[in-house]
Amino acid sequence: MPEKKAKLKILFLCTGNACRSQMAEGWARRLKGGVIEPYSAGIVAAGLDPRAVRVMAEKGVAISGQRSKHVDTLLDLEFDYVVTICSHAHEHCPVFPGRTRVCHRGFDDPPSLAALANSEEEALFHYRRVRDEIHAFVEELPGVLEGKG
Repeated sequence: MPEKKAKLKILFLCTGNACRSQMAEGWARRLKGGVIEPYSAGIVAAGLDPRAVRVMAEKGVAISGQRSKHVDTLLDLEFDYVVTICSHAHEHCPVFPGRTRVCHRGFDDPPSLAALANSEEEALFHYRRVRDEIHAFVEELPGVLEGKG
């Protein structure tokens, strides 16, 4: 019987682990759960963004049970990849031991864009756009990280 290949452990890292990294973890769990064991964390733990929860639920992906975590709480795990999804996280990413590869794929920050919105619908537009961009990125995993995508 062939040996079962272990899932790739991927950590999605952003500043507050409130929105983008939570979306990425949710999408990875939904779309790539058979090949990826997803995690998310932040340089700080800012709490889960209710708008992120809302726009993910619109697509049938429940992230309300996820919690915001500081990256230091995961440093004892050995990841195959750490994907920084904002410039701040990329610049302040801690060193991970072993064979961990750090990759960067930046996404706009929905809360920052929403702060300038004139209505709730306009604010949600930014969340939905970034949600969909993250979805497209996650669909390309793990190949895009391994130079195959």
